[in-house]
Amino acid sequence: MKFIKNIFNKSRPVSGGIFFDELSELLGFQPVDEKNYRRAFTHRSAQKTDTDGNPLNYERLEFLGDAMLGAVIAAHLFRYAPSGNEGYLTKMRSKIVSREHLNELGRDFNLIRFIDSKVAVNQYGDNIYGNMFEALIGAIYLDKGFVFCEQFIQEKVIKPYVNISQLEGKITSYKSLIIEWCQKRKNQFQFDVFEENTAEGQKFFGVRLKINEQIIAKARATSKKKAEEKAAQRAYYALQSKIEGKG
Repeated sequence: MKFIKNIFNKSRPVSGGIFFDELSELLGFQPVDEKNYRRAFTHRSAQKTDTDGNPLNYERLEFLGDAMLGAVIAAHLFRYAPSGNEGYLTKMRSKIVSREHLNELGRDFNLIRFIDSKVAVNQYGDNIYGNMFEALIGAIYLDKGFVFCEQFIQEKVIKPYVNISQLEGKITSYKSLIIEWCQKRKNQFQFDVFEENTAEGQKFFGVRLKINEQIIAKARATSKKKAEEKAAQRAYYALQSKIEGKG
């Protein structure tokens, strides 16, 4: 009789162990089927495939999780920002699901402890945290359905992290802000990028941000995008009073 009950008990977890226990503690519930969660933390470098030869890594779940997050966040903003027009709602959603914010969530959840990869942890870029977080959301959706996934996002993301009034003043891209400001004032701007290597052989990108032929800020980082954003941020603080119309 016990055997028959187990066959029809769909809420019974398929396996246990340390991974299952730590995952259950993180999520606040016991997964029905942990295989999608294991996939959510599998990097492509692990080179795993299913029986049909399809890749088994988090990238497809990342796509799904991104869609789930976008839908739930959009519904939340529609409900709690009734005076916001389409442009406002789109901008606010972008701030909430920005790569920076998703990376922060992935770090806070310490998802890197679950990673299955052949690459050393210190070789990953910051985006690995946000990618895994989106994949986790995708796994929750497949395991528990949309309603449960929405509840998880509400409890773990929106309530502790989303404050609409604070987000209104948050800058998500200093580069975009600087470009927009220069275009409005008809200022010429240019991001001069150059590469340099350290004695250890590590590559860095240096950036000089010029406005009207004058160097306003310099920065360096491990990627061109990061260096440009860092230079734009420094330029913003150097020109803040002018940009905000105070000088």
